[in-house]
Amino acid sequence: MASDVAVRQSVSLPSSVARRVRALAKRQRTSASRVIVDLIESGLEAREKEKREFFELADRLAQSSDSDEQKRLKAELARMTYGE
Repeated sequence: MASDVAVRQSVSLPSSVARRVRALAKRQRTSASRVIVDLIESGLEAREKEKREFFELADRLAQSSDSDEQKRLKAELARMTYGE
């Protein structure tokens, strides 16, 4: 998203996370800010993907008439909602 206007944002990181970010930036030969942006973008994309998958499963559950499939889909939705 290179065309987006950059907005300065101050974020406090736990020291262990900051160390990991700096180490990753050094390995990738880039700035810690770039690593943080990449990680945030990846996290946002992952959340959106998870949300899409949840709604796809919910739609499949609503359309299913097979009780075994309904049980499996309910279990999968519960796992996604509450974790394992």
